[in-house]
Amino acid sequence: MTIVIIGAGIVGCSLADELTLRGRTDVTVLEQGPLFRTGGSSSHAPGLVFRTNPSRTMARLAGYTVDKLTELGCFDAVGSLEVATTPERLRELHRRHGYATAWGIEAELLGPEATRDRYPLLGEVLGGLHVPGDGLARAVDAAEAQARRATARGARFLPHQRVVAIERSDGRVTGVRTDDAHYPADTVVSCAGFWGPAVGALAGVPVPLLPMAHQYARTAPLPGPLPAPILRHQDRDLYFRSHGDRLGIGSYLHRPMPVTLAELAAGPQPSMLTFTSDDFAESWRAAAGLLPGLAGSAVEEGFNGVFSFTADGFPLLGESREVRGFWTAEAVWVTHSAGVARAMAEWLVDGRPGVDLHECDLNRFDVAQLSPAYVRERSVRSFVEVYDIVHPLDPPSVRDLRVSPFHVRQRELGAVFGEAAGWERPLWYEANAALPRVAAPRDDWSARHWSPIAAAEAQATRERVALYDMTPLTRLEVTGPVSFLQGLTSNDVDRPVGTVVYTLLLDDAGGIRSDVTVARLADDRFQVGVNGPLDLDWLARRAPRDVVIRDITGATCCVGVWGPLARELVAPLADIDVSAGAFGYFKARRAHLGPVPVTMLRLSYVGELGWEVYTTAELGLRLWDTLWQAGAGLGVVAGGRAAFTSLRLEKGYRAWGADMTAEDDPYQAGLGFAVRLDRGDFVGRAALLERREPTRLLTCLLLEDEGCVPMGREPVYARGEPVGFVTSAAYGHTIGAPIAYAWLPAAIAVPGTAVQVGYFDRLLRARVAAEPLFDPKHERIRR
Repeated sequence: MTIVIIGAGIVGCSLADELTLRGRTDVTVLEQGPLFRTGGSSSHAPGLVFRTNPSRTMARLAGYTVDKLTELGCFDAVGSLEVATTPERLRELHRRHGYATAWGIEAELLGPEATRDRYPLLGEVLGGLHVPGDGLARAVDAAEAQARRATARGARFLPHQRVVAIERSDGRVTGVRTDDAHYPADTVVSCAGFWGPAVGALAGVPVPLLPMAHQYARTAPLPGPLPAPILRHQDRDLYFRSHGDRLGIGSYLHRPMPVTLAELAAGPQPSMLTFTSDDFAESWRAAAGLLPGLAGSAVEEGFNGVFSFTADGFPLLGESREVRGFWTAEAVWVTHSAGVARAMAEWLVDGRPGVDLHECDLNRFDVAQLSPAYVRERSVRSFVEVYDIVHPLDPPSVRDLRVSPFHVRQRELGAVFGEAAGWERPLWYEANAALPRVAAPRDDWSARHWSPIAAAEAQATRERVALYDMTPLTRLEVTGPVSFLQGLTSNDVDRPVGTVVYTLLLDDAGGIRSDVTVARLADDRFQVGVNGPLDLDWLARRAPRDVVIRDITGATCCVGVWGPLARELVAPLADIDVSAGAFGYFKARRAHLGPVPVTMLRLSYVGELGWEVYTTAELGLRLWDTLWQAGAGLGVVAGGRAAFTSLRLEKGYRAWGADMTAEDDPYQAGLGFAVRLDRGDFVGRAALLERREPTRLLTCLLLEDEGCVPMGREPVYARGEPVGFVTSAAYGHTIGAPIAYAWLPAAIAVPGTAVQVGYFDRLLRARVAAEPLFDPKHERIRR
């Protein structure tokens, strides 16, 4: 493998080090500027490393960065301190302490006096979060140290080599050209930072990030020794670090400043733009409000430093689907640099990263999310929200990008929408406000973006019948021999035409890449329900020439018709027999419902009798109206995502990406029933044959109803010690209590075991429960 890395900032240097450590010594690093103060973001980064993150993956990438840079002597573990000046932020620090505990990071919550003891310059605060292992990375030193190690193993680093072309043949990279040289390569990795979109354009690959300027200033000399810890004042979007007798102040409080590459200054530091003092004025006032000692000082110097933002705040990692051999490691901050490099090197050398990277995968976006307008607006929002208190269900800034054919009817019913992957998805419907319901009161946090109407919709689904918009479920049409899917899935999909199979996509190590449904509609044609663009990417990379894969999501739509009266609704409309004997569970049939041609799959994600009903997009509105009119006498309702989530957790159905990822195998995740080891070879089978009894399990927890509902990622305690973390949670309206799923040690995952869930400053009482909580004999769904 001949590898060219574009960019000798801290990410490119770290990657060269990690690759050569694994024996890949044919590595060339091309840098358009000098070595190693290249003029990119690494050259001016303040080097703050805060490991606590809502994402377990990002926390782990940061943890490895701390360990490695400590080993290199390029990290100062001065600790971090986040302070609260409002009651809302104090609650948020409790939530962040929960993240730290869940991910195994040492952290301590402090009262006002203890917080000021840690940082004597502080004025009035309500408390703080102290993480002793956080600190300062010396990015340029770390880049050079890793580059020298890589060079000693055979890598070469070449300065002043501006890449002008990425050569390709038959959909693969073949080399890189600079102004004055040519470098053959079968693998090219863009570590160009905010220049990433320009490098991607040379390969014909979208790199959806936005360069933005961020203000950083240093004060005049201050009296006395300055406190050592790095400090964050997130209530006013500020952070602080010491520079000898001066204080450095970084701000996200100013207006967003998107930058075009043409605007970057010439010279040795093109990413350090002129400081705009007017933009910093409010930041200075806020800084002095927190640190009264600044009142007699002033900003002595500053700059507007350029770095990268993405639509969802995560990096862009992985290989392009369009151009094989072209990889990116972009939008990576110093905090995660070495961790990203290790994961990328594992991916390149071993075929899979050691941590789950689905949140960071370059191919995670739908094509509708790659437009410059979308990337710009969402990335600006990411900048604004860097230090905001963000609720897991807070809607993004770009709305109404992707809507189902039912959207007009949903609005007429008073739908309150959320968003996912660009899709508008009803959370609940105000039209159902008058329905009878039993909804326990809950705290403000878990009640945000929720309504007691969801309880009525859940109850109506269990008692009568409801229509759920399942259009955002990604659908692929796969045409070709069944052996293709049979070799990539864990279950037996070589079943008769008209059969639907729930199965898993595994990687070579037996990790769960996704869970999917495969409906065989003809001998050589399948409809595959997947979890998004990453599944399309996974299948497309492995498809032989005689297999055609099409994403048909936008051309089709889907209604979930679910509830004990579902058959009574559908039967009078259908031109086929939909009785239990003629149309069994996990079967597929083509039919007409009234005038609408449909494909019906006898599936239910809520644990009730019913079907997923598909038709083409232009017929979608007629399908909805046909079902709605036929269901009027049965009390049909429209159901939203809030009720849907409650119902699926009552039934114990997993959600990939939340409940399980590629780091988990089917037996740990409670999905062993979707594995058929006796039916021939498939990806991951060899690894599963070697698996021993799981030491950790995805476990159902039933919480006592204390008016709080976890949202996911909270720590779980047993006998006072942290032992795991929550994945998904919701109030179970049929069960009458909150439900959570959590990863726990197998020895604790025993029904009846008492545990506690950390929720802000509270410990919620819970017990391990046998699953599923609802209809354990699966009688309702099969009738």
